[in-house]
Amino acid sequence: MADLRDFPDQAFSGVHHGPLQEGEWITLQDSKGRRHSVKLERGKTFHTTKGGIEHDDLIDGPDAVTIRSKGNVEYLALRPLMADYSVSMPRGAAVIYPKDTAQIVTMADIFPGAKVVEAGAGSGALTTALLRAVGIHGQVISFERREDFAEVARKNVTGFFGAEHPAWRLEVGDLVEKLNEQDVDRVVLDMLAPWECVDVVAEALSPGGVFCAYVATTTQLSRVVETLRAHGEFTEPRAWESLVRDWHVEGLAVRPGHRMQGHTAFLVTARRMAHGVQAPRKKRRPAPGAYGDDYAGPRRPEAAGVPSSEVSVETSGDMP
Repeated sequence: MADLRDFPDQAFSGVHHGPLQEGEWITLQDSKGRRHSVKLERGKTFHTTKGGIEHDDLIDGPDAVTIRSKGNVEYLALRPLMADYSVSMPRGAAVIYPKDTAQIVTMADIFPGAKVVEAGAGSGALTTALLRAVGIHGQVISFERREDFAEVARKNVTGFFGAEHPAWRLEVGDLVEKLNEQDVDRVVLDMLAPWECVDVVAEALSPGGVFCAYVATTTQLSRVVETLRAHGEFTEPRAWESLVRDWHVEGLAVRPGHRMQGHTAFLVTARRMAHGVQAPRKKRRPAPGAYGDDYAGPRRPEAAGVPSSEVSVETSGDMP
């Protein structure tokens, strides 16, 4: 009987069990935690400062084994997890790191069968996570302005799944100009000016659909949040960042690690209201000067020209 834990190729999970095969990527890790990504090819040797490791010694053997280099140094050999693959993949644009990918998939509520629009595709790290989440019955439509970045993304995504994913469509061009989809469940924007896409995205999203933006700076964060508020048909945007810190644990020596993954970007989510409907308003006074003379960003129509002391901020709770 076949090993039922393994997934057939048509599942497009990117996960495999059984013997390591030629053409697969593996991760080699030494005793100090240093990692190397290696694509297995018959007759090839991976060279380290501690001697070479023959690919043939791993091909057709089991996953999760140790192997010694010619210099008698032990390495751990494992199939990479998706998180390992995403941070080691060849890059055109910078990748979204796993800590933020996990937040996007969860907080934007990416589900099996969902219709998701993504811009830009970058190097394809987030795309792989979106495709795994929606499955073969969903759809991910990725927009990338630069053709060279799109080609890198295509190679990385295809390399992870082993073939072109049937749920993926990659478009080279500007989302604002090319998006003509309707009944979209989720939109994820990783771009310099996501606020430029709000009107187009609003037309594509189904009522209750989730808007999610990934931005690096506080100025970008402010602009996209205020644009969503000014649009009028999104729930109050929620903005946050995530920080990840390792811990050192050895017997009674339990302390924070010396390194952590700090700021990478801010995430913003909001829900699409039904067309022509505004979210219930909860008024609170903004911080002094928040919308003063120096503020040049978007304003809700009813707040245009109103002194900062009279401007109210509309909120609808903490839901995305």
